[in-house]
Amino acid sequence: MQLQVARIGKPHGIRGEVTVQVMTDAPGDRFVPGVEFVVEPAQSGPLTVSSARWNKDILLLAFEEIEDRNQAETLRGAKLFIETAELDEDDEDGWYEHELVGLEARVGSTVVGKVTALNTAPAQDLLMVTTPGGEEILIPFVEQIVPEVNVSDGYILLTPPDGLFEVNSGEAAPAEPEGTD
Repeated sequence: MQLQVARIGKPHGIRGEVTVQVMTDAPGDRFVPGVEFVVEPAQSGPLTVSSARWNKDILLLAFEEIEDRNQAETLRGAKLFIETAELDEDDEDGWYEHELVGLEARVGSTVVGKVTALNTAPAQDLLMVTTPGGEEILIPFVEQIVPEVNVSDGYILLTPPDGLFEVNSGEAAPAEPEGTD
């Protein structure tokens, strides 16, 4: 099984380093020299880490196969995966994106959409829920708003604060001022 651990961003400097969006709880274990990643799209990889360092809150990676900024630019947007024989099933409070995507999003017994993505961020993760009408709503993935994730039964339970769906869908846009004609 493959597990996505990062997405490559823009090049950094002239020696082929790239910025990466980290999608793992253990970057110190995943991004070390000698680790080889499966890459999507496949023609960009595999890639082997030659160095990893933090620049403020941004992880910079260099790969043995990439020598300069021009080569690094071709990697922008590529996804990095590791091969894993088994996932750690002991973590009751953590989920991988592939486990969440496709789950029904429910408020009580009412289905309000489907989970279509997990956006990881330093402050908190956000679930992207697509409503039956096609709107994309970002839901903070915190226990107060998502108290239950039931992968085996195919749903997440939401307890959104009043207005969360309206604010995130743009329906709560300020009223336009009345003009004088």
